[in-house]
Parts: sequence; C-alpha cells; structure tokens
Amino acid sequence: MANEGVPTDEEAVYVISIAAELSGMHPQTLRQYDRLGLVSPGRATGRGRRYSLRDIASLRNIQRLVGEGVNLAGIARIIELESAVANMALEMAKLRTEVDALLEANPPKGLMRRDVSPVVVYKQED
Repeated sequence: MANEGVPTDEEAVYVISIAAELSGMHPQTLRQYDRLGLVSPGRATGRGRRYSLRDIASLRNIQRLVGEGVNLAGIARIIELESAVANMALEMAKLRTEVDALLEANPPKGLMRRDVSPVVVYKQED
C-alpha cells in the first residue's frame, strides 16, 4: 500500500459487499459481471473476490451503460474496444517519442523542419 495505508487505484482491497455498496449494485450482480468477464476482481487466499477502486469505477461505468440501454454483450464489446484504443494510444505515443528522438539525432538532409502554422478556414458568404 502507498501513502501510509491508503490503497492505490489498482490494489484489490474491497470485499464484495463494500464494492457493491460503493458501486450501487447488488453483490449478485457483481458476481454475474465477474462470470461474464466484464470486471475481473482480484482474489483473496480463500478465493473471495477483492475489488479495487478501478474495478468499482468500471462497475459504475457498466451501470451507466446498462441505464442507457446497452446490453451486456454490447458492454463487453465497448470495454474491449476502449482497451484497444487505450493500448494503441500508448503505442502511438511511444512511437512518436522514438521518431522525434531519431529526427533530432539524424535530421533529414535537404529537408528543413517547418513551423506548424494554424489552419484558417474561410466561410464563403452567399
């Protein structure tokens, strides 16, 4: 634990009854979402579920999507796609840093780096 007993967002410390109360759901709903793979809580030594703050935030997001009329299969797909987008954004940021470092170390010959100027869009008046 970090900072004198305060759990981080990733630490699975909340038992199912507390997680259910914090997320505003019934414990059986949390068990169902675990079985469906929508949320994957940690496990204690006795195989009891332990939820992190991140898990509870995910449960609230699932609850919001259900309230908007999205079915559980759709929610699973949304979670999958959001995860893929986040992974791609991280990979793109790493690649951008790598490209910038390579360009800094080996500037292209004959090409000058130009400053980025703002794009101005003109509205044609009738």
